[in-house]
Amino acid sequence: MRLTFLPAALLLSLLCACGSAVVNPVSGQREFSTMSEADEVAEGQKGHQQVLKEYNVYNNPAVQDYVNSLGQKLAAQSHRANLQWHFTVLDSPEINAFALPGGYVYVTRGIMAYMESEADLAGVMGHEIGHVTARHGAQRATSQQHAGLGVFAASVLGAVLESQGITGAGQLAGQVSQTVAAGYIASYGREQELQADGLGAEYLVRNHYDPHNMVDVITVLKSQERFAADQAKAEGKPAPTGGGWLASHPSNDQRLQQIKQTADQYDAKTQYADDGRARYLQVIAGLSFGESADQGLVRGRNFYHTGLGIALTAPEGWRVQNGATQLALLNAAGDAALLLKPVPPAAGKTHAEVLRNGFKATQGKSEPTSLNGLQATRFSGARQDAQGQTQALEVTLVSGPDSKIYVLQPAAKDAATLQANRAALRVAEGSFRALNAQDRAAAKPWAIRLQPYPKGGFVELARRSMLPNAEQQLRLVNGLYGGGEPKPGQLVKVVEAL
Repeated sequence: MRLTFLPAALLLSLLCACGSAVVNPVSGQREFSTMSEADEVAEGQKGHQQVLKEYNVYNNPAVQDYVNSLGQKLAAQSHRANLQWHFTVLDSPEINAFALPGGYVYVTRGIMAYMESEADLAGVMGHEIGHVTARHGAQRATSQQHAGLGVFAASVLGAVLESQGITGAGQLAGQVSQTVAAGYIASYGREQELQADGLGAEYLVRNHYDPHNMVDVITVLKSQERFAADQAKAEGKPAPTGGGWLASHPSNDQRLQQIKQTADQYDAKTQYADDGRARYLQVIAGLSFGESADQGLVRGRNFYHTGLGIALTAPEGWRVQNGATQLALLNAAGDAALLLKPVPPAAGKTHAEVLRNGFKATQGKSEPTSLNGLQATRFSGARQDAQGQTQALEVTLVSGPDSKIYVLQPAAKDAATLQANRAALRVAEGSFRALNAQDRAAAKPWAIRLQPYPKGGFVELARRSMLPNAEQQLRLVNGLYGGGEPKPGQLVKVVEAL
């Protein structure tokens, strides 16, 4: 076989059509990229709008100002101080932080609850700033464009949603795939994560914080991993796989080992500034903990949504999983569930209209019924999907408070599993109700409070707490899940109902 070399001019034109060589601000090396800095900023702006659609911004100006001020200080000492940086706290209980190209950084109030000091939070934010300064998002975009990735995953998501009877889900997923879901907040590769950890430590030092606070951050994440595994083991279940920072690649064990080595390389004689623990604790005093009332509250097997005025209770041995777009009551094996979703107003004002217009039901049986005094309709039959194919459809529509219509839909991995869980699914469905006085009394959101550490330790604090597995959770939230005790009288975090 004879090799044919392209003329230099033609090769250059092909490269320019697909991207160009840029200098990486961190490494100083030239690398091929399909994104210029202006492109990064434009993608970040577009992605930011999508993030605001997917998450609520945490409604606490003092917390937002604090995080923005800390972020701006860190970014000013980074490799890309020239960017216009944006820092946002999201109203999510997820233990997560992420960044978009062009200088958009997000932390959740969920991860803030588990940080012990300003320096710890600076480590989290420094890590995310590092993803931006090292152009990791642009690198992912370049590799995805050449591999044809990104859109496919979202298209599959759309197909799954369509199969559940939500018309238009494929179109929505296609739109999302062009922004955040294209991969900018997906897990980075091993070298990128380790590099971001190292940059987080470097940015701590540049701002006079001890780089070993990055060790504390990874330790917190490792403790979360251990806690989840311990709880699963106690319930006879396999250890769960987490999302966001908890699903990092490499593993948190690898990250912990590497960041210890990195931090130890800095001069041990350096005198670092106060870690800002007292300042930080005062900022997060009153911080919402767990789900917010706007998202609905899970309390054991119960789910309460005061804004919508509804409640459900999972059957014995089942659990509640509260998602952004739907609620699931899951059995112990996780292979059967009752899904609850609100019906978009455009789908219809009556149950018949929703079945006809929203689900494209073609044939079947409708049975009027009542759930705890609320008008309901059970339907079993068939529907037509977006491709014109006929699918089985089994749903219950119920009119909740304020004339809002909800769909309750059984789901399982196969027909046999569905049949085996019929009785429990009917119990779950029958729990749908308008909030009563007892429900409203139980539907109290939680918040972080500060309290001097008592002589009775975490055992004493646990007796007063409403948290499940209270002693372990209080140790976890105070960074002591692996052992140790605060000094008597030292301020510690507790969780109380508002």
